[in-house]
Amino acid sequence: MLLRRYGSTVQSVDLDFDPRSLNEVSFRRNRELSLSEEEFSGRYEKAREEVLGGEADGPVQSEAEAELLRDLASRVEALMAQLEEGEVLVVENEQGVDYPKVRDRKQGIIVNGENRLYFHWRVDPPLRLGIYRRRA
Repeated sequence: MLLRRYGSTVQSVDLDFDPRSLNEVSFRRNRELSLSEEEFSGRYEKAREEVLGGEADGPVQSEAEAELLRDLASRVEALMAQLEEGEVLVVENEQGVDYPKVRDRKQGIIVNGENRLYFHWRVDPPLRLGIYRRRA
């Protein structure tokens, strides 16, 4: 299960990585679980942290960005699939502080004697995910 902090609560979320969105790396609340920060801290303890970045590049801006987001989503889903019984995955990045953003850099190249753009995409800062296990 994937969770994210919203104010003084921790709520379950689904991935919502969309290259057409203004905030490409986002999460949508699914209302399956909602705990106060105090309840969450009482039930779970942090076991470890995973940091997921990523890069993609290509001659078509939207395709390269979509590839980057697909790769990031598949890595998050792989982490969720590896969770053991009683473990949850928590988005550690905070809105307005170190929230992951997709950034690009354009490079001018020459293809068959014509000027073209080549796009390099990256996630900066990287997505930080905490793996929490249920307290004994």
